[in-house]
Order: sequence, then structure tokens, then C-alpha cells
Amino acid sequence: MPRASAADAARTAERILQSASTLYATCGYAHVSLDDVAQDAGVTRGAIYHHYLNKKGLFSAVAARLQAQVAAAVVAAAEGAPPSPSSRLRAGSHAFLDTITSSSFVRILLVDAPAVVGWQEWRRLDDENSVTHLREALRNVHVTEALVDVTAAHLSGAMNEAALWIAQHADPEAARAEAHAALDQLLNAYAA
Repeated sequence: MPRASAADAARTAERILQSASTLYATCGYAHVSLDDVAQDAGVTRGAIYHHYLNKKGLFSAVAARLQAQVAAAVVAAAEGAPPSPSSRLRAGSHAFLDTITSSSFVRILLVDAPAVVGWQEWRRLDDENSVTHLREALRNVHVTEALVDVTAAHLSGAMNEAALWIAQHADPEAARAEAHAALDQLLNAYAA
């Protein structure tokens, strides 16, 4: 039997990733088996093992992709904002909050990921994606270098907690509006 082409393999890996993303978002990591993902993706468990090694490897790939998508939304919003550093910090921060709460990102990235991939790996993924842009924005609004890391930790933590609060709120849209208002108040300290 001929081996699959690289393009076929890439399509299979993508289909697996898409199915896993949907299932993890809907059911949570603990309630999704590799058999569930294989069935949803129309592949064998062997294909999942081939591309992602195991369930944790598959989840790690999903989390890494979502982290990159959040970071891309932050960058796009900041680049589309008026050219002042404070406007870009605000736009990127609000885009983070909207992106992470507009779909299944909260459950995967803020609920399951710290437990599944471990705290250090979760921090590394966050640091390589959204937080790196937050640090840059803070430098651009003249936060002193000695305080950039701790300020980024404060703001990142506040935005993550706000996202979790929105996700569990009975009226997520009202909660989102309140969270944005509170975020503006926080940002006033840095982006006046």
C-alpha cells in the first residue's frame, strides 16, 4: 500500500486538530477520548498517535494553536488602532479579552490547559504569544524596564480572571461590557 503524500498527511493532521479542538471545547479534555477524536475526524487512533504521539500531545497542539490565534488577534487589533502607544495597548488588551471569551478558548486555554500541559508549559505558551506583545506595549507606554514583567503579570492575570468571570456569568454579554469597562480603568494607570 502506498504511503500518504506529505499533503495528505498534513490534511489528516489538520482534520485531527480541528476535531480535537471542537470536542475539547464542547466536552472538556477529561471527557474526550482519542477514540472520540478519531471517530469525529474520520481517522484511526493510529493516525492520531502518528501525528501527535498521545492525548496530551494532541491537546498541547490544540492549546498552542489557540494561543497563537489569540496573539494574532491582539497584534491585528493593536496594529489597526490609532498609532499612539496607549491606543495600541488598549486595543490589544481589549482584543485579548474579546478573543479569549468569544468562543471555546476559555475552556481550553484557561481551564484545561494549566492542568493538562502543566503550569510551566502553560506559562511558556502564554509568554511566547500574548504576553510578549503585552510587554512590548507596556514598554512603549514607558513602563520602566524594572516593572515591565510584573506589570505584564498583573494585567495578564486580571484579563485571564475577567475572561473566566465572563465565561461563568449568567449574562456573558453584560459581563463582557462590565469587564471591558473595568479593563479600561486598569489601563488608565498605564495608558493615560
